[in-house]
Amino acid sequence: MALIASTLQALLAPRRLVPIVLVSVPLVVAQHRYSPARDPGAVIVGLAMCLVFALIAPWLWRVTTTRGWLGLAVYGFVGVAVVAVLGLALPALFGVGRTFLTEDASLLVALALFLVGGWGLGRDIDLEASLDRERARAEALAREAERAQLLALRSHLDPHFLFNTLNAIAEWCRTDGEVAERAVLRLSAMLRTILDGVRLPAWPLRRELDLCRDLFALHAVRDPGRFDCGVDGDPGDLLVPPLLLLPLAENAIKHGPAAGHRGPVRIHLSSGTSGLEIVIDNPGPFTGPRPGGEGLHMARRRLDLAYDGRAGLVIGPADHGTRAVVTIPAGPAPTVVT
Repeated sequence: MALIASTLQALLAPRRLVPIVLVSVPLVVAQHRYSPARDPGAVIVGLAMCLVFALIAPWLWRVTTTRGWLGLAVYGFVGVAVVAVLGLALPALFGVGRTFLTEDASLLVALALFLVGGWGLGRDIDLEASLDRERARAEALAREAERAQLLALRSHLDPHFLFNTLNAIAEWCRTDGEVAERAVLRLSAMLRTILDGVRLPAWPLRRELDLCRDLFALHAVRDPGRFDCGVDGDPGDLLVPPLLLLPLAENAIKHGPAAGHRGPVRIHLSSGTSGLEIVIDNPGPFTGPRPGGEGLHMARRRLDLAYDGRAGLVIGPADHGTRAVVTIPAGPAPTVVT
């Protein structure tokens, strides 16, 4: 039953239904015009032949050809039987004499149409089904690979920054216990949030921005005069893949103030009819993609998978440094890797 249903559904697709109709209509018209006395029963026979050929032949091909040469023999035998029933028994049942489509030569053509048409339609349906399965498999493999990358990303924190911060905390413990305490609390909050991201398929953009604020604040604890960072704009209730912005915020710090470039690092949100735009500015000059860098490629890949290619990430030079722009389309929550 499943094969019958899938075959019928495939035949109703316009790319197959239209050619079937374009072939069947002229045959029925010719059957009416060139049959003796233009017997109305001839039209019924013509319609029945076209309908049965279109419905039975592709399904029969899909059923029998999976059994090799024996299946092909069965396909040919059943084809001959169907044409004989429709071309000889059916006209007799309706009291119709010889017609255009039931002449001896026409029956041979009808048999050829049955066998070749069933082969073409059935094979096309099978190939399309196979292609759909392969696409689904490829997508599943892509998402599995994305999951592996995502697990690594969700536990990602620049190790040099982490080690330097821990060393600084150790030094502050001797010189300024209050600063050391604030730094430990900030770092603990960040790590806890990152670990939460491993278990969550999606979370509010508001939480993502809080994580970026913790990152900025932790840098500011280490060197308050160098880091001028902030986030503005209303994220609303939008859900995003976890840790989507963290590598972009890290890059903004790393290639901006941490590299000695004075100026602010800002994350700005603006909403429009087409969705949300997230702009991340840093004062460092844009030098193009870093060879071997995976952060931007991974962020783009995650956006493509989560939003089916409707989201985007563009990075390039700005008036006073570098600007990264993430666009998230309006609509349902993202398709996330779980």
